[in-house]
Amino acid sequence: MLEKVVIANRGEIALRILRACHALGIKTVAVHSTVDRNLKHVAMADESVCIGPPPSAHSYLDIPAIIAAAEVTDAQAIHPGYGFLSENADFAERVEKSGFIFIGPTADVIRMMGDKVEAIRAMKAAGVPCVPGSGGPLGEDGDENHRIAREIGYPVIIKAAGGGGGRGMRVVHTDAALLNAIVTTQSEAKAAFGNGQVYMEKFLENPRHIEIQVLADGQGQAVHLGERDCSMQRRHQKVVEEAPAPGITDAQREQIGRVCVEACLRIGYRGAGTFEFLYEDGAFYFIEMNTRIQVEHPVTEWVTGIDLVREQLLIAAGHKLSIRQSDVVIRGHAIECRVNAEDPDTFMPCPGLINHFHAPGGPGVRVDSHIYEGYRVPPNYDSMIGKLIVHGADRTQAIARMRVALGEMIVDGIKTNVPLQQRIMADRGFQLGGMNIHYLEKRLKEQHEKAIGLG
Repeated sequence: MLEKVVIANRGEIALRILRACHALGIKTVAVHSTVDRNLKHVAMADESVCIGPPPSAHSYLDIPAIIAAAEVTDAQAIHPGYGFLSENADFAERVEKSGFIFIGPTADVIRMMGDKVEAIRAMKAAGVPCVPGSGGPLGEDGDENHRIAREIGYPVIIKAAGGGGGRGMRVVHTDAALLNAIVTTQSEAKAAFGNGQVYMEKFLENPRHIEIQVLADGQGQAVHLGERDCSMQRRHQKVVEEAPAPGITDAQREQIGRVCVEACLRIGYRGAGTFEFLYEDGAFYFIEMNTRIQVEHPVTEWVTGIDLVREQLLIAAGHKLSIRQSDVVIRGHAIECRVNAEDPDTFMPCPGLINHFHAPGGPGVRVDSHIYEGYRVPPNYDSMIGKLIVHGADRTQAIARMRVALGEMIVDGIKTNVPLQQRIMADRGFQLGGMNIHYLEKRLKEQHEKAIGLG
C-alpha cells in the first residue's frame, strides 16, 4: 500500500481524496496557496506545504513547487484530482521521472487522449464509434476543406485539437462561413492551448451527453461502471448529472461499455477514466476521453457501490483490479447538482464570506463540500463550492429527494445557484428525462425573456 500521498488540488476534490487516503491508512500532504491555508482538507491532512500565492499559475499549476513538496515530505505518490494539472502529460512525466507515482494513466496515454485528433484516431482503431469528421487536422487548402465539409454535410463544427471544457469550437452552417471559422478557431486555439491545430466534425443538432466510467489496472484488466447523463449544460459546462441515463437499455449499456473496456486494454489504460459520447437517435459518437476522476463520479459510486478514488489509490499502488464486470450491478438512481458561488440569474461569480452553512441530510443524501461557517470563498478559482448528490430507488424518488435536499441547504452570506437547481428539478422536461444538451440553455433563455417581458 502507498504510505504517503501529496494531494495536488484544492476544495471538495482534495477533501474527497484525503478521506479515501485516510480510510486506507495512507498519510496525506496537502499543498495549498496562501489564500487556501484555511481549507478544511489542509487542517485535516497529516502535513501541509504552502506552494505559492493565489494565482493558479504560481501555485496549483507550478510543477516544480508540487514536486518539491513531495520531496521534502518524503511522499511516494501525487494525486492530481481534476482540473489544474490532472490531464497535463508533462506533469505526469516529470512526477514519474522524479521518482514518484502519478495516480493516473501514463504520460503517453494522457498526451494521446489530450490531443483530440490523436484520440479520435486511437478510438477509431479500437472500434469506438466516432462522429463523422475530417479524420485529422485541417490543412491550409481551402478547396479541400470545403470538400471535406460538403462530404460530412452541414452543419459542421470546427474544434481545437488541444481544446476542452467547451472552448475552442465553432459551428458552421454554410460554405461561405467555413474558411473564416477555421482561421478564427486556429487563432483562438493557439492563444488558449498553445496548439493551433483544428479538425472538423459533423455537428449533431440535438444530441445528449452520455459518458461511460471505466477502471483499468494497466495489467490487462478493465471494467466499465455504466453510464452517466450529463446533458443539463450551460455554455458546454455541466450543471446536473445523473446515473443511469434515462432511456439507455441494458443491452446498449453492455454494448458501448464493452467497446470502452476493449479500448482501455488496447491503449494500456491505467486508473479511472471516462469516455464521453454524444448520443443521438440511438447511436453513440465518441468526442473525448477524460483521463482523470470526474466531478460527477459520486453518482456512479452510489449506483454501483464502488469507491472510485479508493480504486485509483489501489491501482497506483500496483494492485490488480479486484472488480470483475459481473460484480458491477446498477442499483437505483442517483442525481448530482453542482453548487456554485454565483448569481443564479446572471451567473456572475459571488466570492465572499459564508456567515451560515447548513448541509441537508436524510436518507439517500450526500454532500461533497469543503465549505463551512466562516469560510471565505476566494475569487481566484472555479466557483464550484460543493456537490449535492442524492440516491433513490428510481429516478422519481431521486428527484423528490433532491428537491427536499435543495430546500434544506443554506449558504448565507453569498449567492449560490441553488435556486437555479430548484427550478431544474421542478422543470417538466427534466422530470420526463432524456433532454438534449441544448435544453437547459433554451429554457433559461425563455425564462429570461419572460422575466423582461419578451415572452
